[in-house]
Amino acid sequence: MRKKITEYIDLDLEKEVWVCSKCDHELNSAKENFKEGCLVYDRDPSEIHQPHLEGEYTFSPDPNWIRLVEFYCPSCGTLVETEILAPGHPITHDIELDLEAVKKQVNREESGKEIKQV
Repeated sequence: MRKKITEYIDLDLEKEVWVCSKCDHELNSAKENFKEGCLVYDRDPSEIHQPHLEGEYTFSPDPNWIRLVEFYCPSCGTLVETEILAPGHPITHDIELDLEAVKKQVNREESGKEIKQV
């Protein structure tokens, strides 16, 4: 029993783990932040946003003010999430689910499909 949570992250409700939707790799426990099961690349923002002008003001983000953090599936290398954070800011824990409530919802959805098909 799996539920799609983001474009590249699924929730395996039987095992209660986060799963890469591209390669089915189990990242970590669904009771934890899925990002902790990913490969992390803390990038210099100027690698992505190249300067448009020469000089002090270039329209490129200042790495002293922001950092780009990318999260990849450790099995297939799919980029599953990106964050822009202030330097020193911890990785955000932005998805925390009530697993029992999600299981009940999925069971209701599945039983509703069976009724409609009869």
